[in-house]
Amino acid sequence: MDMKAQLLTATLFTSFSGVLLAADPLLLNLVPPDAKVVAGVNVEQAKGTQFGQWVLNQMQPDDAHMQELIALTGFDPRRDVRELLVATTGAPHTGLALARGNFDVAKITGAAAQHGAVTEVYGNLTIIEDPKQEGGVAFLDSTTVAAGDLASVRGAIDRQTVAQPLPAALLVKINQWSTSQDGWAISAVPPLSLVPQGTPAPPPNPMLGQVQAVQAAAGGVKFGANVVFSGEATCDTAQNADTLTNLIKFGANLALMQHGSDPNAAALIKSLNTSVSGTVMKVSASLPQDMFIQMFAVKSPVERHVAPRKK
Repeated sequence: MDMKAQLLTATLFTSFSGVLLAADPLLLNLVPPDAKVVAGVNVEQAKGTQFGQWVLNQMQPDDAHMQELIALTGFDPRRDVRELLVATTGAPHTGLALARGNFDVAKITGAAAQHGAVTEVYGNLTIIEDPKQEGGVAFLDSTTVAAGDLASVRGAIDRQTVAQPLPAALLVKINQWSTSQDGWAISAVPPLSLVPQGTPAPPPNPMLGQVQAVQAAAGGVKFGANVVFSGEATCDTAQNADTLTNLIKFGANLALMQHGSDPNAAALIKSLNTSVSGTVMKVSASLPQDMFIQMFAVKSPVERHVAPRKK
């Protein structure tokens, strides 16, 4: 495989798996039934807000690989993707991204094949694979695409005909967060259980100690005139939920002392609200979208993507 083929296949894979949807039922049917973490973003709805447009524009419009993909296939993920759902079982080096949008399947797969991309036929569908044949992209139809490690992509293809529903409790959470948030993420298991084995233990930290009490978590962001962040953590006991809340408040006060001179950061920290109901701790914060963009748009796109020359 030549370098151009490698770049095309890698860019296709990244385009579908690198974005973080309001939960589309068709896409949910393709998620692994043993998924531990599910996340999504409603791309179409995000496009209707100033902050959402700004986020989409961070997809490096001047990137050479992106421009090559658009030139060869006519596909622009910033324009053609409407919804995206990503999921993982927590196993290392695995994950599945599922997108709905508008795809010229023949043109995209033809361009990949023309440039020597590795492909395989599975279930009457063609999987476009990365150079190491560890991950791939498969168009299930002209509006649906799956990307991820090959086992996950093959599994999604199988679930088109053999349904394997998610646990009812997880579906309830997905419906709750996907209908109220533009971008969201849910962990149905203790977050620390997802840390790969063998990862060096961090230094002792009170906050980390309380995170160990978290049994499940969820969070989301709602775009609009105000960008609103929401989150919740289900702890093993009500006492630990109270303690976690107090630690978050303490951390917010420390952050305010350190960043109080930045009016945008200070406004975000001061907007923090926490509450506890039994074993569930909830937190939220908000900031006007123009102020939030100012916080992150420190450099222009050219300054962010052009590395300084070495002397």
